[in-house]
Amino acid sequence: MSTSSMTSADRTETGRRFRTALFVDFDNVYIGLQRLDPTAAEAFATDPAHWLSELESGTDSEGDFTRKFLIRACYLNPSRFANFRPNFTRAGFQVVDCPSLTQQGKSSADINLVLDAVDALAAPTRYEEFVIVSADADFTPLALRCRAADRRVTIMTASPAAAAYRAVADHVITADDLAELVTSTASTLNVEAPRTPPPVSSKGRGRPTDKAERTGNGGGTGAAEIAAPPAPDPGTEPVVGASEAARKAILQRVRTADRPVTLGAVAGAAQKADPTLTGSSWGGAGGFLQWLARNVPEVASSPRPPGYVWDPKRFGEADLPGAVAEADKDPSALQRQVTAVTDTPGLSETNYRVLLTALAADLAAHPFDRAETSRRVRNACQEAGAAVGRSTVNFVISGTLYGGEQLTSKTTAKDLAAAWADNVVGLCRGARMELSAGDVAAIREWVGGGLLS
Repeated sequence: MSTSSMTSADRTETGRRFRTALFVDFDNVYIGLQRLDPTAAEAFATDPAHWLSELESGTDSEGDFTRKFLIRACYLNPSRFANFRPNFTRAGFQVVDCPSLTQQGKSSADINLVLDAVDALAAPTRYEEFVIVSADADFTPLALRCRAADRRVTIMTASPAAAAYRAVADHVITADDLAELVTSTASTLNVEAPRTPPPVSSKGRGRPTDKAERTGNGGGTGAAEIAAPPAPDPGTEPVVGASEAARKAILQRVRTADRPVTLGAVAGAAQKADPTLTGSSWGGAGGFLQWLARNVPEVASSPRPPGYVWDPKRFGEADLPGAVAEADKDPSALQRQVTAVTDTPGLSETNYRVLLTALAADLAAHPFDRAETSRRVRNACQEAGAAVGRSTVNFVISGTLYGGEQLTSKTTAKDLAAAWADNVVGLCRGARMELSAGDVAAIREWVGGGLLS
C-alpha cells in the first residue's frame, strides 16, 4: 500500500505507529508554563529532547501506539527567546524565527505555523497525526481542517484553552499534564513495597492525607460511581508473568505523582518496564485492571473513562477529575453552565470562602510551595468541614496565578478571590459564553466565596 493511500496508523507487530507532524508555538507555551510552574517552563525550554521522547509512546482507547515525529517545528520570537533556540535545534527541531511585526509585540508565529501545517496536510507523505502545542484558540480552524482531512489531532496547552478548541481535538494534554510531562524523569528513586498492603475498599476509596496534587478538573459537574476491581484474597498468588520490575514501575509512577494517574499512563509504565506484558492478555490476567488488582493491591483504581489509578494514602474520590464537592444547595443554571464549559470546580459559595480563606492563612504562615501549600490547604478545608479535594485546591491556585496574583505572605483572601474570579470570568468569555453584567456579578459572588461583596 502506498504512503499516500494510508488512512490510519501503521500496524506493526508491536502496535500502531503514527507518522506525526509536531508544531510548537514556543512563546505561547513558555509564557503559559511560567505562570503555572516556572520549573516546568525552564524544563520545557531547556530540554525538549526529554519531553519529546516521553511523547513517543502512549495508550488510548484503542490500545498502545508509538509516534514517529517526521516534522518537528518550533516557532519562537528571537528577540525574546533566542537563548533557547539551540536547545530545540539540538533536539532535531526546525526552528522558525518569528520576530515581532507590530507595535503591540505580536509575532508571526501563528501564521507561519498554520501555513506549514497546511503544507503538511497536502504533502505526499501522509501524516496521520498533527500535534499542536499551543493554547491559542486561533488554531481552532486549523484543527478543524486536520479533522476534515481524517487526521488525528492532539493539542497540548500550557494555559486554559477555550472549550471549542479542546472539542475539536482527538486528545488534549492539559497544562498540568504538560508540566508533569516536561519535568518527569526516568527517576532512580527506589520504591519499597510496603510490608503490609493498605486495605482497598470495594469502591477504591482512600482518604487523602499527604503529598502533592496537581491543578486539575477536580470539581467539574457530574458525579460518577467509582469502583475498583475487587482486591485479591490474601493467599492469592500473583498471575503468571507478574514482574517485579513492572510492579516497582507502577508504584513509583503512582506514589510520585501529584494527582491520580490515568490507566493508560500506568499501563504504559508497566509495559515499558516489562515488555513481555501485552495489552491483550496481561500475563494471563485477562486485562490490565485485573492484573493490577492482583499484583499491585497497594493502589486504588477507577474504571470510569479514561480510568485512574492513585495512592489511597494520599488521594481519594474527591481528587478525581469530575468529582463534585457537596454543595449547600442546588447550583443555579448559570453555575451549572460555568462548571460544564470551563471545568471550574463546582463548590458552593461557602466552600469557596473556606478554601480561599485557608489559602490566605497558609500563605501568611508559610512560603508558597505548590505541593506543600495545596496539601496544607486541603487538610485545613477538610478540618473545617468543607469537602474539598487536592485537585480543586490546585485548580484554584493555578487560577489565581493565571489571574495575575502573586502568592506571598501579604496576599489576602480578598486578593485571592478577585484574581480567581477574574480567571473564571475569563474562562467563560474564552468559551464564548454570553454574560450580562448581572451574570458576571453572580459568578464573582459565587467563586469569590462572598468575599468580594
